[in-house]
Amino acid sequence: MNSLLYLIAVILIIGWIFGFFVYSVGGLIHILLVLAVVAILLRLISGRTV
Repeated sequence: MNSLLYLIAVILIIGWIFGFFVYSVGGLIHILLVLAVVAILLRLISGRTV
């Protein structure tokens, strides 16, 4: 479960970077960034390793 959250966070961060430099869609990019940060925080807070 934790590795899945980490994978989702990485995908969202890559999507945010890609969107920021290519499309500049506005609010959607910031939503992706917030979701990625939340996923990383959930992984850090849980503290369990696989």
